[in-house]
Amino acid sequence: MTTVAQVITPGPRTKDGAPTVLQVVPNLVTGGVERGAVDMAAALTRTGGTAIIASEGGPLEYELKRIGAIHVRLPMASKNPIVMARNIARLKKLILSENVDIVHARSRAPAWSAYYAAKATGRHFITTFHAPYNFSNGLKRRYNAIMTRGERVIAISEFIAGHIEQYYKVEPTRVRVVQRGVDLRHFDPDQVSAERVIKLATDWRLPDGVPLVLLPGRLTRWKGQSILLDALTELRDLDFCCVLVGSDQGRTSYRQELERQIMANGLAGKAFIFDNCSDMAAAYMLSDVVVSASTDPEGFGRVVSEGQAMGRPVVASDHGGAREQLIPGTTGFLFENGDPSSLASALRKALSLNSEERFKLSKLAITRVRTLFSKERMCNGTLGLYNELIRSDAHRTMDR
Repeated sequence: MTTVAQVITPGPRTKDGAPTVLQVVPNLVTGGVERGAVDMAAALTRTGGTAIIASEGGPLEYELKRIGAIHVRLPMASKNPIVMARNIARLKKLILSENVDIVHARSRAPAWSAYYAAKATGRHFITTFHAPYNFSNGLKRRYNAIMTRGERVIAISEFIAGHIEQYYKVEPTRVRVVQRGVDLRHFDPDQVSAERVIKLATDWRLPDGVPLVLLPGRLTRWKGQSILLDALTELRDLDFCCVLVGSDQGRTSYRQELERQIMANGLAGKAFIFDNCSDMAAAYMLSDVVVSASTDPEGFGRVVSEGQAMGRPVVASDHGGAREQLIPGTTGFLFENGDPSSLASALRKALSLNSEERFKLSKLAITRVRTLFSKERMCNGTLGLYNELIRSDAHRTMDR
């Protein structure tokens, strides 16, 4: 089978040698896919390139304007075949009018349109594989496989790279691991004032001096909130409170289920649910233990790195990207996926750390994140791939 890399025709260069990159995402909400697209747009503009994002829009549009990137509103979230086909023509027009060098797809539905638009215009096409997309049949696997058609396929973790190799048989030379990155200017314990932490504790009306177990994540079943609430029943001999922070995104029935579980488990006054927090850095600082209890393996899982960046012990499910982010017993703890008793055991270890042990863990965790999982490292890795493709154009031109 002929690969995209073998048939693509080099596109035009920008006059100063810096690429123009079009990223396609469904919308610009505050998820990991969208955050990564905006971070890369900022990095590209800083290095003299032109950053364009096509999406249906959202809260992050303002940030794009602030960094000098271009946003084009298109129905990129649609899975309607007719709309997707029309998006090919829309993207072709955009690619030609803006002299795009590289088309970078970050989600499946827009990737289908972007692939054919890039192919029709002879532009480079790359993808970022963000998650182990579920598939229950061959048709769904074919739908997912669009994310493997890039000249370069960026895997956001070693776990995702292994998933691609196992299920999609992509040539290893096309897969590059560029791990997700934490914004260390934002998630820096030295930059969070005591006033911010006190304000959040007051807003949440938490009891003074009680260790806090924090689980950040939208209220959806696979994020594991229910497992944590069951685990806490095995820690009745310890003093603690627990906060589940995240929007229910309209899933009011699941939120109500969690509220009933809190009452049934005897956690009233000890476990609380709050909507999205506008100051997550302060929330991490307020916490004593950060939990990532996802029942489905996450491609990376920002909570694990963000918690460590703030010097907090992280307790995470033993699967997915968490395994490569923390060192069990050194910078955090892993527990058997979906097992409340295993989670309770890990929480007990984290809550029982003395001040010296917590200080040592904090320093090691912060150093590890700053070395391996910074936003700067992520952006530089992706910019390197962009430049690699642009250099290949130059070499082909010289060979003619």
